[in-house]
Amino acid sequence: MLDVLSYPFFQRALIAGILVGFLAGYYGVFIVQRGLSFLGSGLAHAAFGGVALGILLGMEPLWIAVPFTVVVAIGITWVREKTTLGRDTAVGIFFSVSMALGIIFLALKRDYSADAFSYLFGSILSVRNTDLWITGSMVLIALLTWPLWGKWAYATFDRELAVSDRLQVVRHDYLLSILVAVTTVVAVKVVGIVLIAAFLVIPPATSRLAARSFHTMTLYSVLMGVFSAVAGLFLSYWWDLPSGALIILVQAVLFFLFLGYRLLAGHTH
Repeated sequence: MLDVLSYPFFQRALIAGILVGFLAGYYGVFIVQRGLSFLGSGLAHAAFGGVALGILLGMEPLWIAVPFTVVVAIGITWVREKTTLGRDTAVGIFFSVSMALGIIFLALKRDYSADAFSYLFGSILSVRNTDLWITGSMVLIALLTWPLWGKWAYATFDRELAVSDRLQVVRHDYLLSILVAVTTVVAVKVVGIVLIAAFLVIPPATSRLAARSFHTMTLYSVLMGVFSAVAGLFLSYWWDLPSGALIILVQAVLFFLFLGYRLLAGHTH
């Protein structure tokens, strides 16, 4: 049954799933704890706009999607910082514009269907070595920015106090937004644009039910992200079903199991 591990394409897919699971779990806790779950959807649709532009230009879609999504993430953060508009409003504006641009780009390209489908719903079994290097680089960046984790956590729980302590909160917000944007793009091959938001939200939401500290919540979120990616990939191979959807369903099962436990234990918030 484990003979599948001898296949190079499955090995690449497994490594990609583990790396993306780590990234989504690590950054997702900040999205959930800051009440920015809608940001995941916004950046996912920004990635759609970037992928569509790449398809239109006949270039590697992910290479175009990365800067496109980063620009959108910076724009969302800038609007939040410079105006009195709510967070969801800023995300909603860029969400809509990115989707509109993506639809127009695809309309201008007549033979886009196969490429667009693979990016919309994920194609982890087609992961290449280049994709692994990009994703691995993002994991390395996450590890290098670990010293900033405490500052990000501080601003997450008490932004005003962090500002009064002269932490560079706004600069960190931009950096975190950029890192989440790139993570969103590299997750495209694993779960697809349609399901990226869930990948960024469900593991940290589940870990929030299970953890008593933000540090533990981060650890649990990473573990759940990695476990669900691996389990979903194996189930996908055995059942011949889409890997991205099964990864999300594994995450959903874990969430409802923990939720049920909390309800039975009487510890719901």
